[in-house]
Amino acid sequence: MSDLVLQAEQLTKHYSDGLRDIEVLTDLDLAMSAGEWVAVVGASGSGKSTLLNLLGGLDSPTSGVVRVDGRILSEMTDRERSYWRNQRLGFVFQMHHLLPEFSAIESVAMPARIGGSSKREAQLRAGDLLAQLGLSDRLSHRPAALSGGERQRVAIARALVNEPACVLMDEPTGNLDPDTAAQVLSAMTALKASATAFIVVTHDPIIANQMDRQCVLKAGQLEQP
Repeated sequence: MSDLVLQAEQLTKHYSDGLRDIEVLTDLDLAMSAGEWVAVVGASGSGKSTLLNLLGGLDSPTSGVVRVDGRILSEMTDRERSYWRNQRLGFVFQMHHLLPEFSAIESVAMPARIGGSSKREAQLRAGDLLAQLGLSDRLSHRPAALSGGERQRVAIARALVNEPACVLMDEPTGNLDPDTAAQVLSAMTALKASATAFIVVTHDPIIANQMDRQCVLKAGQLEQP
């Protein structure tokens, strides 16, 4: 059985502004294996966030397909796609998007609860992940009581709680100062023994250099090593 967990094949995305057709991605191909870490770099406006949205099933391609764990996202119903995203994909954005009324452990456990896990099982997994990320003393803290780096580490734990095939990260340290970004990067690299693959959109060369390979998004195509 193939260990490929995420594949894009001839992925194309066009937008219309009412006057013209704007081609953002053109016949783009990408294949990621279990446990692989890939950085996507490129100029602002080159389509990096569009690519992540397509890979995560948050947007639909004009043509081409995305496979997650062998299943084509565009062939699923909306309900099936939502379930598959919950189970097989994790998301970390530039902003942590933590709900203010929930503690760290409740926030991390939430995707597992949505996926059908019991409260006890979800919180056990959430607590283990937060401990791995150096937050064992912050389990009951709400976002307002956490630093920026702590909030982003909670967001990373939340993305991992369902043991996804792949985590998609969009500028995970973009809003952090250099010292805090270094703490988050250290927490990320501590996870590299996991079978989960990571695709990280970043402008930070320090983060990009920590990845297994770097891809440059340019003129709608991925330049890959």
